[in-house]
Amino acid sequence: MNKVKFWGGALLAPTPPVMVSCGNAEHANIITVAWTGITNTVPPKAYISVRPTRHSYGMIKESGEFVLNLTPASLVRAADYCGTYTGAKVDKFKKCNLTKLAVEEVACPLIAEAPISLCCRVSNIMPLGSHDMFLADIVAVYANEEMLDEKGKLHIAKAGLCAYAHGEYFALGKRVGTFGFSAKKKKGQKPRK
Repeated sequence: MNKVKFWGGALLAPTPPVMVSCGNAEHANIITVAWTGITNTVPPKAYISVRPTRHSYGMIKESGEFVLNLTPASLVRAADYCGTYTGAKVDKFKKCNLTKLAVEEVACPLIAEAPISLCCRVSNIMPLGSHDMFLADIVAVYANEEMLDEKGKLHIAKAGLCAYAHGEYFALGKRVGTFGFSAKKKKGQKPRK
């Protein structure tokens, strides 16, 4: 199998195009980032990496809070807009017809139209070069009720999330497996010792 070599670069894909809300009820902003992820389970922690030149950077650094609003395919146009234009010149909530929803855990609003939102409090800021990483504790998660079954189990596939890969957005497709399916024993198979 032939390979082509590239210089080191940010080509991990796909990544989630997350709409990050920050600020407060009166002066809220949204920045879309793809440099985000989970860093720990217990306690639950996430991160975002933001250029210090971005309008939202100062808002997040000052407040120490932000909300990760997961983006469904139905909001991809708004996510792209929020990652392209600066909140210093435009009210992105208003321009994209998005609704601010206040929550108890953080001062910044979450995006009501997002199916899942993770409220975060910054615990550490790490300068990395072009971006600074905000490491944060996930203090609450909000999900749309219709994503829960009658037993209260969350079905994230109902969120219709999208992914970002090298400048393009993709709607997530069919499920091809579940966690641990490769290790499950088949019917009639004896347990491993």
